[in-house]
Amino acid sequence: MYKPNSPWTWAFVVVSVVQAAIVLGFEAFGFLYQLLLVYDTLRLKNTIQVIGLCIYNVGLLVYAAVQMDQIDEAIVQLSQKNLIDTSVWDEEKPFLIAIPCIIGLVTVLMAVIAWKLYDEFAWTIYKHISADLKMKRRYLTFQIYIALLKFDFFFFLGFTIQFVVVVVDRHNIEFYLTIAAIPITIVILIMAGFFTRRENTPGMLVTITLYFAGLAYFLFKLARMWQPNGPRYNLYNPVRRPLTTFAVITVILIVLTIINACMCTANFGRGLKPHITGRKIESEEEKFANHNMTEMPNYNYGYGPGPGGAMGSRMTID
Repeated sequence: MYKPNSPWTWAFVVVSVVQAAIVLGFEAFGFLYQLLLVYDTLRLKNTIQVIGLCIYNVGLLVYAAVQMDQIDEAIVQLSQKNLIDTSVWDEEKPFLIAIPCIIGLVTVLMAVIAWKLYDEFAWTIYKHISADLKMKRRYLTFQIYIALLKFDFFFFLGFTIQFVVVVVDRHNIEFYLTIAAIPITIVILIMAGFFTRRENTPGMLVTITLYFAGLAYFLFKLARMWQPNGPRYNLYNPVRRPLTTFAVITVILIVLTIINACMCTANFGRGLKPHITGRKIESEEEKFANHNMTEMPNYNYGYGPGPGGAMGSRMTID
């Protein structure tokens, strides 16, 4: 099991945990998933994922700001129907303002720590991959692709859950198709990582085709949300801005994923596979710890304990 082994890895963990503990009620899944990614990033020493987590935090910051305005509108609409007291907004507003401020502060701290971790991990990866610049570029492309798959999962799932809960009619076939898309997408993303590690070209071609289908799906949903004369235009009112935020970010991520998937496929058969299959990147401290844990003591040549607990002496020949 991985354990942080340097001041900067511990700092990255502590900052992420503190942020999640403070604002967990705001976006439980988002911050719990971030903690999982933090652990995964430090375990794999993925420098790209470290940078991606900082950008991810910026995304959560934007979502927090958008949601504050959305809550304000919801309270106004409910108060017009006498379903809620307008004083609720005055009570909740300080907390809603504090959340983006906390996330913004943590984002700055994470960026500083990420800069230190980048130097720390870069040296470890250099010793793992060797000084071959072409191989380092291929490994960097692989790291970017794997990181994108993990962020794709979160933003796709975030969009789908909001869409299902708020917009879709449960008596419509679209509801069941959207629910079915969740496990299918998870399987596609898992197999995408598997095909890349195994350098399976046919599997990657199928995966890239599915990426294009996903891109078309999100572009269709995005256009449908903002179509003034559309049949469901009013249904999107409560979540139009949050859904748009998720949809735009997901479209950008899918485009980047398609580009990196093509680059990874082009790198197949060029010597990267041994570096990414069944081999963990370890720092010097981890290697030393594992060496001490797995190496058996040597009791040959009289080094073992003698009778009565006395240590034996070793005969030497000069």
